[in-house]
Amino acid sequence: MKEKTSALYSEYIIDGIPRRFTPADILDECLDREPERPREYEEHEPIVDESVDPCPATGEFSLKDAQEYLSGVSNLMGTPRNCPAAFAEEFTRSRIAKALLDTIWMKGHFRLSDLLLSAKWRWNTKPLGNMSAFYSSVEAAADYLDSLGISLDSYSFAESEKVSQIAFKVAATDKPEDPDDEIGPDEDEIDLPGGAPFGSPHPAIGRRRAVPDKLVPDPDSWIIFVPFDSCEFRLGNSLLCEAYGHNGDASPEIGDGDYFIDCFEIIREFVEDKVVLSGKTVCDGGLLPALKSMCGEDVGAKIDISGIMNAYDEGNGIRVLFSEVPGTLIQIKDIDYDYADAEFLLQDIAYYPIGHPVPGNGEIKVKSGRGGGISDILQSLLSSQASEGED
Repeated sequence: MKEKTSALYSEYIIDGIPRRFTPADILDECLDREPERPREYEEHEPIVDESVDPCPATGEFSLKDAQEYLSGVSNLMGTPRNCPAAFAEEFTRSRIAKALLDTIWMKGHFRLSDLLLSAKWRWNTKPLGNMSAFYSSVEAAADYLDSLGISLDSYSFAESEKVSQIAFKVAATDKPEDPDDEIGPDEDEIDLPGGAPFGSPHPAIGRRRAVPDKLVPDPDSWIIFVPFDSCEFRLGNSLLCEAYGHNGDASPEIGDGDYFIDCFEIIREFVEDKVVLSGKTVCDGGLLPALKSMCGEDVGAKIDISGIMNAYDEGNGIRVLFSEVPGTLIQIKDIDYDYADAEFLLQDIAYYPIGHPVPGNGEIKVKSGRGGGISDILQSLLSSQASEGED
């Protein structure tokens, strides 16, 4: 990037069209308070760039190779991910969703509206399309945060020669540490700023999880998948495509903030009420890798994704298993199923009981398929394995 330009304060001209606001203008509107630093209004040269379109889809994935794909994706889990220029908006929303979902399992008492996020961009400014992608990322972050009713505590930008990465983190106010204090299992909480119009009176978030991320070996318990967005399953911008060098297809169009809020509140309630035996965020890698990470040497799972495929009119099981639609996997006792079902129905949340843990080994067996006709519809309504919250 030129010395007289600024990623945050320069005006942008993308595809020949001047943009009205700078990234700093956009992000300042997301802050929960007035910026503490004075705005830098010195002259900066405009940044001129072009947007990058996704490449056409290449290759196909077969459901019979799902276990092979699982191995390839699992090797990439937990590694830092670069923001692809063609999917900057979708990738940014997924980073926000993941940061919020990862908090849902923590100890403490809080609502989604109690949370603030800090945002950091480390960006390679040189390749064609990257600065256009940065601007799109900022716009997407602002729009999604607004729909979620969440503000930023801070934001920053740093140039990088190699990577273009985005990090969102829940902001909290640490209490001063007292060396004489011993932190007990229920005393390791961090105060949240508070003050949200519809937040908790004294919100606090724990440093530790309230529920484990490994399946309890109870074969009668239920494994339930709850997608936190109403978008369709797509493989573009997924770890599956990255692992096997495919371009995939379109990326999931994450952006239904109202639905995310409803899902978050009900799962958070289940966590605080100790209804959840174990839980895992579904985001990077998708549903199947998330479930695999919940299994251990002595407990696996047997699942059926037919209900999901029917509900979405989806003919490709690989999309359901590896698409990175944000959501949660929760394990609940069979005795709590009716209670959970009633709560999901009350909030009009779609949920999918996909199977049960299988004690003995860490294998996952997947059944899939799609039905059709009146008999299959009646069977879907009668079978608890195809439950879905509806009016």
